[in-house]
Amino acid sequence: MSLADAAGYLLGFDVGTKMIGVAIGHPLTGTARALATIKVAHGKADWNVLDVLVREWQPVAMVIGLPLALDGSEQEMTGVARTFGKRIAARYAVPVHESDERFTSKEAARRFASQRAQGTAKRKHGADIDALAAQIILESWLALPGNSGTST
Repeated sequence: MSLADAAGYLLGFDVGTKMIGVAIGHPLTGTARALATIKVAHGKADWNVLDVLVREWQPVAMVIGLPLALDGSEQEMTGVARTFGKRIAARYAVPVHESDERFTSKEAARRFASQRAQGTAKRKHGADIDALAAQIILESWLALPGNSGTST
């Protein structure tokens, strides 16, 4: 059974050392949207916030952005993201997928700048850029063949 057949929500994550961006998406539509940011303090995510999001959306799977170096090699943050993925897989008993997140921060900054230029975002919403990065990670993963119900 594919994710498209499961017909449930996915949560996507942009894992950082101070904030974790969260997005929600659906494989039937192949779309995602920024949802929230979760604070990270002393290397630990605010699990209470994540527990609430999981209860509310009941995801069938989660997608972790995998921060790779430009040449595709792993770096320190790659391990941090993988560890977070293992923790959420164990905590919520759902599949966790990894998605290459190279260039998502630049794309998130570009989209945020565009939103500011259009007047739909303000500088004070800058923390939302992490959730926007999670949206891009999830959109990218859903666009891969076999990961959504949409066809091209």
